[in-house]
Amino acid sequence: MTPVPDALSALADRVEALCSGAREALSDAHSTESLKALDVELLGKTAEIGRLKASLRDVDPSDRPAAGRIIGDGRAVLESLVAERLAELASAERAQQFDAERLDVSEIVPQRRLGAIHPVTTVREWLEDVFLGMGYTVEEGPEVETDWYNFGALNMPEDHPARSMWDTLYLDVGAPETVVLRTHTSPVQIRTMRAVTEAGGEPPIYMVAPGKTFRRDTADATHLPMFHQIEGLVIDRNITFADLAGTIEVFVQALFGEDRTTRLRPSYFPFTEPSAEFDISTPGGGWLELGGCGMVHPNVLRAGGLDPEDWQGFAFGFGIDRLVKERYGLSDIRELVANDVRFLEQFR
Repeated sequence: MTPVPDALSALADRVEALCSGAREALSDAHSTESLKALDVELLGKTAEIGRLKASLRDVDPSDRPAAGRIIGDGRAVLESLVAERLAELASAERAQQFDAERLDVSEIVPQRRLGAIHPVTTVREWLEDVFLGMGYTVEEGPEVETDWYNFGALNMPEDHPARSMWDTLYLDVGAPETVVLRTHTSPVQIRTMRAVTEAGGEPPIYMVAPGKTFRRDTADATHLPMFHQIEGLVIDRNITFADLAGTIEVFVQALFGEDRTTRLRPSYFPFTEPSAEFDISTPGGGWLELGGCGMVHPNVLRAGGLDPEDWQGFAFGFGIDRLVKERYGLSDIRELVANDVRFLEQFR
């Protein structure tokens, strides 16, 4: 501080002492509430710094400017000390409030619940692997089909009585052709043959077509209105019914074990001739009907763009859901679509 006359020096000492006392008092303030009271005491109208300012009228006029600067500087120091301490206390109180109000919103999951492949998907993939290993390809087709692909190309013209074998779901989509939800995966046979012939190719064709099918069935322990099928088609030269029987035996034993066997029973399907139902043996000594099969009808070969004089083939189809039912020993096929977690957890 620059030298000043005695009166000013005494004033400066008094202001310095006031600021020192304020520092000690402020350090003892531990809340913003106590600091507010101290703020009034240090800077209010009745505070000492205010009384010093009022006493300027008694100071010699020549010393009054210097005295005013001393008092003004002192007030600025006090205001700065109060502001700094207020910021410290406010920050500490906010931190304390945050700690008191902190919520842990994280969820503690004691065990991770892992999903699993649905048993229908598992068996479908098993079947695909078996046939891929036998040299087949896996083909797909649309679930919404035209009447021609679903019936006409499969040797069932509009007035054919065999159409009554399927409770068909028709769609009103304003198309020029009749449109249905496919009742079987057999239309993929036609699409595969035509894809080969229209591209200028020719057989052999060894393919399977897994997928969803739809019928107007009432759900019960052995039937569903939406279910899964797998269709197989072989077109080559010199194909016989013995090739069909051997193929069915191979994939059944691959899926269920070599202790299982199959049998063929005469049947009728408009798209195969001759036709048969095939059954698989059960552990209890009985038989379970699995699906239908037969030699591809000449009219179906013609619809696929092939000459039946040059090419022969066989086809088979069966329900994957029914196979799942037998594979896992289910009593009710509806369990597969009920989405009961307790049931599905068994297949992890």
